[in-house]
Amino acid sequence: MALFPSKTKTSYHARSISLPAQSHPLTLRVEEQIWRLRSSEAASTSSSSSSISQNLSSLKDLYDCVDDLLRLPLTQQAIAHKSSNKCVNDVLEGSLRLLYVCGTTRDLLSQKECVLDLQFSFRRNKSEVSDVDNGYMITRKKVNKVILKCVGDMKRNKNISSVLEKDQDLVAIICVLREVEDITISMFESLLSLISRPTIRSKSRGWSVVSKLMRTRQVAHNGEEAESSEMEKVDIALSNLTAQKSYKGNEVQDAQKQLVALESSIRNLETGLDCFYRSCIKTRVSLFNILSH
Repeated sequence: MALFPSKTKTSYHARSISLPAQSHPLTLRVEEQIWRLRSSEAASTSSSSSSISQNLSSLKDLYDCVDDLLRLPLTQQAIAHKSSNKCVNDVLEGSLRLLYVCGTTRDLLSQKECVLDLQFSFRRNKSEVSDVDNGYMITRKKVNKVILKCVGDMKRNKNISSVLEKDQDLVAIICVLREVEDITISMFESLLSLISRPTIRSKSRGWSVVSKLMRTRQVAHNGEEAESSEMEKVDIALSNLTAQKSYKGNEVQDAQKQLVALESSIRNLETGLDCFYRSCIKTRVSLFNILSH
């Protein structure tokens, strides 16, 4: 059974893979996983923590399929014969960048500690809330700065060059791996958008730089604003408390409710990131082992 088609286009298109029915079942599984992620991305009118958690799980499954594909003798032979090829090395470097982005994202979610501090302050001593609230918002601003840099790096490092190679099997492999990298970057852009997305409008500055950068991802297909994320709802609740300078009544209950929901969503995202991170490492190790032999 052939691993890849005998005639594969040497020019790579980031949104399309065309593999024949005669291809190895693993290549079809990879193609199907990518198609599902693309379809989910296209159909979604907004990025929620639940949808992104599901996509992280699908992304983990995709990388497991890719790892199985890299373990096939025909795949290893095609890559090993061109171990010094620039396209092959670019894919290896791309996997390292993805691990860095994933690690950075996991670190950004550590703001969960600030959420727990706020919850504890609400229960224990209302007078402490103001200080902890300020600490939370400062952390959010720092997170947004890191996200701005991270998203900028991902956009600059996107590999859009053509694969100029006579070995059609290698071309097909590189195209698949690039498509996997591309959909991964897209998923992390959505995740980072979710983390950074502020709805509080500053009177002096208006929308923040990060918000402007991510704004297009927040608008539904019908032109309406997307539903607020858990982090946005916490920002709004805390802003209301700060504006009223009161930590009593319904506003406090609403803030506590939003903090509980935020903690839960962060926990789910962390679980998804951890699973993906392990699969991404496994895939990179498999690729590195092929190039080392």
